[in-house]
Amino acid sequence: MRWGIFAASMLAVALCASAAEVCAMSSSASKNVTCTVVGADRLPADAGDADALCRAIGAAIAKEAPKARVSVEVRVLTPSMLATMLVVEGQALPEQKFAVMDRNLNSRSIERFAQSIATKVAKATAS
Repeated sequence: MRWGIFAASMLAVALCASAAEVCAMSSSASKNVTCTVVGADRLPADAGDADALCRAIGAAIAKEAPKARVSVEVRVLTPSMLATMLVVEGQALPEQKFAVMDRNLNSRSIERFAQSIATKVAKATAS
């Protein structure tokens, strides 16, 4: 009986720890774009929060490929590196990585990142 209580307690602790990692599910500028950010707590203050990141991605995609149906999962690996999985019109694209070498991410680097994602989406929908 005690083992069951201990196991349940450990499971609850593990679930809480993993819930802290998945930080945001956000709508974006485009109704066709869903965006999830994992590890948003690693984003530097200068880069904005998970919602700002998703808004930038959604706005860039809305401009480059307004009709594309896109699912974006951004993983914040470090304060200077992001990895992204994209599903465009049901097709998974290769993982995209973005890093800033000489400093942490900031609002300008997030804009460049969002634009690079939008460019990939536009190319995927053009073919």
